[in-house]
Amino acid sequence: MSRPLYRGFSGGGRGSGGAGHDFFDVSYQAKDLGENGFGHELMSPAGTNRSRQSLIFTFLKLGLVVFIVLSLSSSLYWVISISTSSGGNIHRGYRRLQEQVVADLTEIGELSLGIARLKELEFCPPEYENYAPCYNNVSEDFDLVDPLVPIEYERNCVPDAKKGCLILPPRNYRIPLRWPGGRDIIWKENVKITGHEFSSGSLTKRMMVEEEQISFRSGSLMVDGVEDYTHQIAEMIGLPNESNFIESGIRTVLDIGCGFGSFGAHLFSKQLLTMCIANYEASGSQVQLTLERGIPAMIGSFSSRQLPYPYLSFDMLHCARCEIEWEKNDGIFLVEVDRLLRPGGYFVWTSQMNTHRSQREKENQKKWSMIRDFAENLCWDMLSQQDETIVWKKTSRRKCYSSRKAGPAVCGRNHDVESPYYQPLNPCIAGTRSRRWIPIECHTPWPSRASLNSTELDIHGVHPEDFAEDAANWNSVIHNFWSLLSPLIFSDHPKRPGDEDPSPPFNMLRNVLDMNAHFGGFNAALLDAGKSVWVMNVVPTSGPNYLPLIFDRGFIGVQHDWCEAFPTYPRTYDMVHADGLLSLETRQKHRCSMLDIFLEIDRILRPEGWVIIRDATHLVEAARSMTTQLRWDARMVELDSSSDKKLLVCQKAFFRKQQ
Repeated sequence: MSRPLYRGFSGGGRGSGGAGHDFFDVSYQAKDLGENGFGHELMSPAGTNRSRQSLIFTFLKLGLVVFIVLSLSSSLYWVISISTSSGGNIHRGYRRLQEQVVADLTEIGELSLGIARLKELEFCPPEYENYAPCYNNVSEDFDLVDPLVPIEYERNCVPDAKKGCLILPPRNYRIPLRWPGGRDIIWKENVKITGHEFSSGSLTKRMMVEEEQISFRSGSLMVDGVEDYTHQIAEMIGLPNESNFIESGIRTVLDIGCGFGSFGAHLFSKQLLTMCIANYEASGSQVQLTLERGIPAMIGSFSSRQLPYPYLSFDMLHCARCEIEWEKNDGIFLVEVDRLLRPGGYFVWTSQMNTHRSQREKENQKKWSMIRDFAENLCWDMLSQQDETIVWKKTSRRKCYSSRKAGPAVCGRNHDVESPYYQPLNPCIAGTRSRRWIPIECHTPWPSRASLNSTELDIHGVHPEDFAEDAANWNSVIHNFWSLLSPLIFSDHPKRPGDEDPSPPFNMLRNVLDMNAHFGGFNAALLDAGKSVWVMNVVPTSGPNYLPLIFDRGFIGVQHDWCEAFPTYPRTYDMVHADGLLSLETRQKHRCSMLDIFLEIDRILRPEGWVIIRDATHLVEAARSMTTQLRWDARMVELDSSSDKKLLVCQKAFFRKQQ
């Protein structure tokens, strides 16, 4: 149909256009002749005004006749073409013309109003379902990967040619179960996992698979479960049980190669905050499954770079069959553990190599001797060994390093970087000159630890008045605008239709990603308000670095460049919060676009998750127009008539794949 329509209209166009062209040429020539005094008419002695007018009318009549004839011819041809075309082609051609007219008129209307036309973004191809930028190339054939051979994926952030599309969830994706039940049960279709991971059977990777769900309840999975394991660690440290971890100064734990997060899930119930890190995995990801349970986790590797945490940040590091060869590379992985541990902190290592049976092999004896000697040269005291598990305690005495006969050197001032961002592993001992060198036993116990005193604030260069003002501001913010979300999220408000009554606190909101955490005030205000959520406090590399302060408050977080992808999988956070981030990034000479940042938010936010943005009015208004492209529901709120800031509250829609 397109060809007959094109030929019919173009024929009419040419005919009418030709006649029109002749007319304008003639008119122009007549005018030109009259003005310049050249031409046959003016040179003829019989030429008069009447003859000139008659000539013009004659040309007009001829042009009109030609125009009518050509128009009728083209119209007749168009009718014949339509009559010989199928009905379906006629309908499609008409619809195409109609849609084009509507689109053109809409565009003209928007242009007349000065409004930029923002189209909704397309959905990504199916292979992007579990896409983690900086770690994989999407096109990898997972079926050809040997699950028994671990693949080391180095973080490498390069421009993505497929930017600009929205990642859809798996076909049978379901909204995660509310806490606390959701910590131990997840929907099987929400994660990518194969039969091999179901049958791995290690201490931290045990699960029970049902028709639609995966259960991680330790009591039904093993005789010596996670509860017994953590109780054993507490006794090895010298505590009655794991409930005494808090009073001994332990609050933050880094779990290396965390399995599926069962260790961290149990410690969470004891008020300990455990960050799980593991390599990127194409299937059966430890990080993805742990976050699906609502437990803190992120992609991280000990392979060649320092982790994006400050030195002296964690009270305990834990490795249960984490497959790191600690004796390799002159013990540099143990040096990284030492960098992250606070003075007096604990390193817990569980490995089959530590058993008496394994030690009968000479190779294992050699490895164990190297690790034991290196730990001693790091000034670690081996507290206890039971079966596979060994517990070391880092020294609290700086003088220990000067009294050693061997071991890695203490970092010089130029190499003692407090918060490295994916820098190469450093072979020297860090943090010994820091004012943050405070034994964990000397820290204020949790939860009082979240409110730093003036002496502790002075270490970070923060005035008590500024800290108090920040805390008061966030408490007010939570009180004022949290009511916008409470009816849908928290237990003291109506639940969604059709949901059964879960046991308290049954939060739909389990975790929050704070994109510009500053002092961690948003995290603290949530806790003060009694919200049982944990917050990933992100400190942008483009702004002031208060991440050490955040860790000293007993929170967790990470340093990150928001022009790169966050080290996590899609659909892993319930809420994303950004206060002042757009202003901060705008001042950085547009290293990346606002749309780039919003696409990353969409990737890591689960369906029906929330986005809260507070920023300068003009930036919030620009962000509001962008939510149309992302297909979010959005509402802009004016906080105060005297304020130059506005609030943008958005919810990500739940789009399903076509069956």
